[in-house]
Amino acid sequence: MTRPGALTRTLLLLALALGAGCSARPQPVTVDPFDGSAGAWPDPAAPFNVLAFSRTAGFRHASIPTALAALEALQSAGDYVVETTEDPTQFSSANLARFQVVVFLLTTGDVLDAAGQTAFEAWIGAGGSYVGVHSAADTEHDWPFYGTLVGAYFVSHPDVQPASVDLDPGATGDPAVAELPSPWLRTDEWYNFDHDPRPEVTVLETVDESTYTGGTMGADHPITWAHPTGGGGRAFYTALGHTDDSYRDPLFQRLLVSGLRWAAGR
Repeated sequence: MTRPGALTRTLLLLALALGAGCSARPQPVTVDPFDGSAGAWPDPAAPFNVLAFSRTAGFRHASIPTALAALEALQSAGDYVVETTEDPTQFSSANLARFQVVVFLLTTGDVLDAAGQTAFEAWIGAGGSYVGVHSAADTEHDWPFYGTLVGAYFVSHPDVQPASVDLDPGATGDPAVAELPSPWLRTDEWYNFDHDPRPEVTVLETVDESTYTGGTMGADHPITWAHPTGGGGRAFYTALGHTDDSYRDPLFQRLLVSGLRWAAGR
């Protein structure tokens, strides 16, 4: 028979163990949208639908939970409704038809099989729009269609450090970068690409290689750009967004939502 004192100690140890287990559970990530965001984009049209895809088959960014939380927090500001997934089977013709924009959010490696690639190509060909964030350029290196869509592939980067981002002279007044500062001093991971995407894209922002170490692109180093797709939709890409702090930064939030809205034709 178990003595009362021993039973009490056993129950106490069990309660402590359960409490420790509960405290070890990951806490939800919360991100506050920038002040005044609800009135930033007055839009009488119905919200557009966004699929945010964050699957990784290579390096996985620690900022993914914060990035997803930011997209959810900014729905009201941007007048969109987002669904998030890492399930490649969501790339079917029937499912993609529900969305106006698909975001490759910090994806890496080969994230879609042949069936998913075929469905995505058909969806883009029918007018769907694409947004790529940061390591979306380190995704599907062996899929030429995707390479054209994203605009250029990542090849290397130096350590995370501050640098100056400038609006491209040709982007003055472009709604995707409206109200962003130039120069814009920020800390990020600065990608070098396999080629300069000009003139196939409209460059919106460049990074000034004289303000940091490790750049290999030279005097013209595009970092954010956009272009029409062959199917009547739009493609927007920014290499910014490596850090957790990026998704809490009101200026980066504005860039992200403006890119989404531009891609959706808003």
